[in-house]
Amino acid sequence: MQKTDDQWQNSLKKDAYQVARCGATEAPFSGKYNDHKEQGTYICICCENSLFSSTAKYDSGSGWPSYYAAINDQALSINRDTSHNMIRDEVKCSHCDAHLGHLFTDGPPPTGLRYCINSLSLGFKNKEI
Repeated sequence: MQKTDDQWQNSLKKDAYQVARCGATEAPFSGKYNDHKEQGTYICICCENSLFSSTAKYDSGSGWPSYYAAINDQALSINRDTSHNMIRDEVKCSHCDAHLGHLFTDGPPPTGLRYCINSLSLGFKNKEI
């Protein structure tokens, strides 16, 4: 998905633009999906690519929505992030390159992974009944 920076700024709220397109991070415990418990699919706020199933969501206590697995192997891309004098694995949407959050290896079974994701980078589709 190709859009100019101006197009992204015009299509996203200011805070979502700062996180998804500029790599900012929302404050812990401030995101609308941190305590979210509905069944469905978390999607990219920029392109609506499916990212995480609610069945992989868990409470990590970190203050951000956390998931132990992506919805499929093609949903995300992982890149080395050396900002803020740290070495981390940045999680991006594989479809539009939106910044989502970071990946850590302190998650629960079965993967041991913690995808620590900004709510501002996410949308949600309820599970159809």
